[in-house]
Amino acid sequence: MEDFTEPLGALRARLDEANKYLHIGEQAESRQALETEMADPDLWNDQNRGRQVQKDLAAVVEDLDLFASLSEAIEEAETLALMATEEADASLDEEIKTTVADLQDRFSALELRSLFSGEYDESDAVCHIQSGAGGTDAQDWAEMLLRMYSRWAEKRGFSIELESYSEGTEAGLSSVEFIVRGRHAFGLLQGERGVHRLVRISPFNKESKRQTAFASLYVVPFFEAVTDQVEIDEGDLRIDTFRASGAGGQHINVTDSAVRITHLPTGVVTSCQNERSQHQNKDRAMQMLAAKLLDLERQKRNEEMAALGGEQRNVDFGSQIRSYVLQPYQMVKDLRTEHEIGDVEGVLDGNLDGFMESYLRWARAAN
Repeated sequence: MEDFTEPLGALRARLDEANKYLHIGEQAESRQALETEMADPDLWNDQNRGRQVQKDLAAVVEDLDLFASLSEAIEEAETLALMATEEADASLDEEIKTTVADLQDRFSALELRSLFSGEYDESDAVCHIQSGAGGTDAQDWAEMLLRMYSRWAEKRGFSIELESYSEGTEAGLSSVEFIVRGRHAFGLLQGERGVHRLVRISPFNKESKRQTAFASLYVVPFFEAVTDQVEIDEGDLRIDTFRASGAGGQHINVTDSAVRITHLPTGVVTSCQNERSQHQNKDRAMQMLAAKLLDLERQKRNEEMAALGGEQRNVDFGSQIRSYVLQPYQMVKDLRTEHEIGDVEGVLDGNLDGFMESYLRWARAAN
């Protein structure tokens, strides 16, 4: 019969670490406070506050239940191992092995949480894809990226809300803006910011030549309410209304209810065309504008600190972060972390977790 003392001890140590980075003691106290607040009949007088409390409570309950489940599974495995030892019964070995392997996989997935350290890592994410150099291929590439991130979100149980888009001249998309809703959406997607490069045989080239196309992804955290951390002067805004364009369908309005907001001092533009009324589109566009302005302030602070330290850094947006090569060989490679994979179709179908985890580990090591 097999000795499971070492693997079970390692799992117990990982559970102790999870207790620390999940802040289980604090979470238990938070659960009581949030449940009390949820029971307040006046809570939903403020819809934004109600949604936030509901979201916070769900996250706390998820963590506490997960920790309790892991703890219980380890205890059961330890009990089985003790029984097997006392009774010299090797028939339990396979069951214990299966339990240990399952727990190791669950901890590996959970430990990704320990890599999150940013203030907004648990937030939903506002994403903007913009086609770049490469003409029609670049616009097709922008649409491929939208599908890739949509498939990734679907696999994680996240949802995507399409807010606005501009179709390409011949195919694909010139640009698209959407919100990814799910716990840690921003924390996971932040490493995707930058320029993505595609190399393939162009389906739009009559001579079937290899074509390189570029598209960029911009990601900021989403706030349910316009955050107090950034001041927006209405006098600094130009608000335009227009008719939503596109393929139509139940989610696209046909009246002039779409809204585009331009922040004149910075030139930041955001738009929304997917809500039912002009008022709702304006509110959503303001939320996304606040997120972008806050991120702009973050970038300025980072640049100032880099200048003080005498360090020259490229701004993430506009620098190539990853190459997707379909011809003459098959490879997706992140140029920062060196993480690479030959299954290009799998990556384009949303298998991005390896790239996201490698970025988080790379970023942690760099700090």
